[in-house]
Amino acid sequence: MFLASCRTGRYPNSTMAAGLEDLFGQETPGEPDEAAGEFRRALVVAAHPDDADFGAGGTAALLVKAGWDVRYVIVTDGSKGSDDPSFTPERLVTTREEEQRVAAAYLGVGSVRFLGFTDGELVYSRVLLGAITREIREFQPFAVYTHDPEPVVINNAFVNHSDHRISGLATVDAVYPTARDRLNFPEHLIDGLPTHKVRELYLWGANQPTFDVDIGVVLEDKIAALLLHASQFGEDIADFVRNRWRDEQGRAVERFRRVVLFR
Repeated sequence: MFLASCRTGRYPNSTMAAGLEDLFGQETPGEPDEAAGEFRRALVVAAHPDDADFGAGGTAALLVKAGWDVRYVIVTDGSKGSDDPSFTPERLVTTREEEQRVAAAYLGVGSVRFLGFTDGELVYSRVLLGAITREIREFQPFAVYTHDPEPVVINNAFVNHSDHRISGLATVDAVYPTARDRLNFPEHLIDGLPTHKVRELYLWGANQPTFDVDIGVVLEDKIAALLLHASQFGEDIADFVRNRWRDEQGRAVERFRRVVLFR
């Protein structure tokens, strides 16, 4: 059963669609205006394979259950993320890419893109900004989820990896203004990609989150997806996730800083 659900996806959109209010409760993401040409699409931009599942895997699963199309964009190749001497960088790249594809499929994520920047060597550049802008213009998401680029230290407990900060900052800048403005990366227009206005931005890893998503009904799916990153995690990840993603009331939550962009 577990392997079958990995292959086929847990939440096929055609059979599991539900309203956001049914899944998220009182605090829900915004709804696209379909009459205005907005789509039920969410783009998750993460620095490394597994980061998307850590930061927003539960929320992604809920959106899929509500009939949204979710896509992951992974910025770096994950080539530095192992202490196992049996891994060469090349083997680690292919292993982590496959793990991410399988984990995303398990949550029902429709597609995964890999930008291929070198793990641990990411720098802010026009090339990086253009690559993320292209993904936004192609997918036309209503909402974008990514790392909060501001904290260097999160909750006085975690050092925010430089790849996280740079990926988050480039994504924020791609959301506004570059994906919106036609004179930024005009080569995209030549390639047939229109400009795009993202309506909502969600940043995980924030020191002052403003938006909680109750992921209790999909917590075990988030854990299962993380366990599919076998090169990174063992069974002990389950208890870590259950404890770290628990709020003061005992709920399992993913927390974000939410930005509703000016319409």
